[in-house]
Amino acid sequence: MQLFNSTGEEDLPANSSDTWVGNVEQVLVPILDILILVFGVGGHTMVMVILCGRQRRGPPQSSMTGTGTDVLLLALSSADLLLLSMLPFHTVAIAMQQWPFGNIMCRLVGFLGSACSSASIFTLATLAVSRYLTVVKPARAYSLLSHRRVSITAALLWVPACCLATPQLVFRSVGIPRSTPDGLTCFAFLSHRDQLIYGLFHFLMAFLLPLVTIAVAYGSIYMFLWRRRQAGRAPQVEHHQSKVTLTSAMLVLAFTLCWLPSYGLTLALLVDERSGATGTSPRYGPFSVFARFMASSSTVINPILYVLMSEKFRQDLLGLFKRGGQRASGTA
Repeated sequence: MQLFNSTGEEDLPANSSDTWVGNVEQVLVPILDILILVFGVGGHTMVMVILCGRQRRGPPQSSMTGTGTDVLLLALSSADLLLLSMLPFHTVAIAMQQWPFGNIMCRLVGFLGSACSSASIFTLATLAVSRYLTVVKPARAYSLLSHRRVSITAALLWVPACCLATPQLVFRSVGIPRSTPDGLTCFAFLSHRDQLIYGLFHFLMAFLLPLVTIAVAYGSIYMFLWRRRQAGRAPQVEHHQSKVTLTSAMLVLAFTLCWLPSYGLTLALLVDERSGATGTSPRYGPFSVFARFMASSSTVINPILYVLMSEKFRQDLLGLFKRGGQRASGTA
């Protein structure tokens, strides 16, 4: 889905009876968005520098599974950075209480926001499958998870993501809703029935189905590792695989928890016929602000998890700071 609302509902509040909440949004949302932009862009930039540095230090063939995972994490950070680039448009629109960027940007921002979030969950599902192959079927993983194949797969994931986002590009438009005649808003001129069909289809394909795939993959991994531990086989290797798998699973859990309020709110708006085809919708009070914040903060949480859960990443980060300090002292 889009960063805040992708099913065709407006990106701005429309119910004048909730003016107080709108005023709070005008102040609170820009502050939160600035924090998210600073930490998100900074965090993912460091992640990409570290991951690219790993690949430069050694040939992909020397660390097949590690490099394959790094490629997917790099793709995930790229999608999050692109998603973050859409954030200022929504921030300005909410602060101004209207959409000032025109019809083309309305369509483009909606399309890219939806495509990026879909690409993120597809990448997480691919990461889960790759972890399953690496842990449960290592011989098959060696032949399948080459650097080139994983890179091509990560790129191809954008094809279904863009297909799911195409209605945003086709149907989104700038107009003047009945409830806020003084301002322009970016929304979709679709019937309520069409919005409901698209929203449910998007929820199933870009959220529920990938989560089921992820759950099956990680469930199979944990059952396999549990049986191996019970048999007392290769405890050190199993411990390493458990840590890597746990980090991957935490990425998925964080994504799910961050996006669940937004999907829940969007589905509630779709079911409520008062939202109609014009994009106007009843306000859901502070929960809408919370859902929006959780969705946008999903772009910040991944670098934090890397630092907290991966000793290798902490070592790489420390090395990055040391090299930066050495270069700074050398130029002083």
